[in-house]
Amino acid sequence: MGQINILVVDDEQHVRQLLNKVLTKEGYQVCTACDGLEGLEILQTINVDIIISDIKMPKMTGIEFLHRVKEMDPEIAFILITAFATMETAIDALKSGAQDYVTKPFDITEILTAVKKLCLPVQKRDPFGGLLLGARETQYSISSKSPKMQEVLQLAKQVAACGSTVLLTGETGTGKGYIARALHQWGLRNDKPLINVNCGAIPDNLLESELFGYEKGAFTGAVSSKPGRFELADGGTIFLDEIGDISPSLQVKLLRVLQEKTFERLGGIRSVKADVRVIAATNKNLLKEVREGHFREDLYYRLNVVPIHIPPLRERVEDIEDLVTIFLEDSARISTTNTRKELTSEAMKCLKAYSWPGNIRELENIIERCVVISSGNTIHVDSLPIEVREEKEVSKSFHKKQEPMLNNAIDSIEKEVIQNAMTESGGNKTKAALALGISRRSLHRKLQKYAMND
Repeated sequence: MGQINILVVDDEQHVRQLLNKVLTKEGYQVCTACDGLEGLEILQTINVDIIISDIKMPKMTGIEFLHRVKEMDPEIAFILITAFATMETAIDALKSGAQDYVTKPFDITEILTAVKKLCLPVQKRDPFGGLLLGARETQYSISSKSPKMQEVLQLAKQVAACGSTVLLTGETGTGKGYIARALHQWGLRNDKPLINVNCGAIPDNLLESELFGYEKGAFTGAVSSKPGRFELADGGTIFLDEIGDISPSLQVKLLRVLQEKTFERLGGIRSVKADVRVIAATNKNLLKEVREGHFREDLYYRLNVVPIHIPPLRERVEDIEDLVTIFLEDSARISTTNTRKELTSEAMKCLKAYSWPGNIRELENIIERCVVISSGNTIHVDSLPIEVREEKEVSKSFHKKQEPMLNNAIDSIEKEVIQNAMTESGGNKTKAALALGISRRSLHRKLQKYAMND
């Protein structure tokens, strides 16, 4: 991300001056407004990435301003400042679309931390070609033409209503966050908050206070108490992304939350209860991490109640065409001409032949690049990155020779894994299917394929 533009909106002049000075010193481009109306006028003239706004202001409250901003541009990140640090205020702010909130009187490091978190890149679109609905909607529609992804979605719908802890696995960029969102929206807690925490993006010394909150005076700069993400998610769902990156000490505390549904804020002595459904995700092999002593075995089994594996893009080539259509539409909306470009059939063949190590995120980036560098309204093969063009030629002869051998090896491994799951479940197909992360119908087909039925 290049130069970050921040708009500070507060009716107190000394707050505006302080934030302007500190944020400018940190290298951000800053402009200020004394109320929401002036803030809306500024948004008409400049592009803003992040807004820091007070809640209690004349003419228009910070929540009202937030709603108006989200109507204009839902991608602008929002931090709300409040002097009333109640749970209701915090939840209302997050449900209205704010990414974070800070309580007055605030320590400037808390503001800087919140801003730095928002500067991390995020993926904006539903990677399955379905409709990505707002946070308050009770329906959630995602779709896929890939049989493997259809099995994933079917399993997700089955387990969504049961409330069990789910562990999502898969390579980076496959869309684990969107499946987590679907699980929440399809479940019985969809009228309560869905709180996201990227465990890998937050420094370890800050993650504990982010998850569990802190009491006033718990550390330098903690000038007021603040509830953590587990408290904010009470009654709803918490999504712990990159769970494999948390430290051993935090693993112990997270295990306690999963077992006892209680925790203490940092610097606190009172136990806090939280009725929260946990969905975790990782691109690591957690079982391998357990064997190597990097991840607690008891925590692994607490998280791995219902495992769902998201296949990489190279295993669901059927979705590439729809995804390209989505990303081309995105590019048209943000371009100056508002004209959508199209790919030639040869360019599409190259995309389908590529192995996609970066998955959906890589595809989105490549389409954006092609839109920028291609002349006219048609994207030809020569606009694609060289690695995409070359891989198609190299793979033609290789796959012709290796595919039968590879398929036989995969079948052998798959048969052994299914056999082990059936043995461990005592022959119960429903339990075996859940353990394998596939539907019961899919398991039945595989048992027939390998002649393993009864």
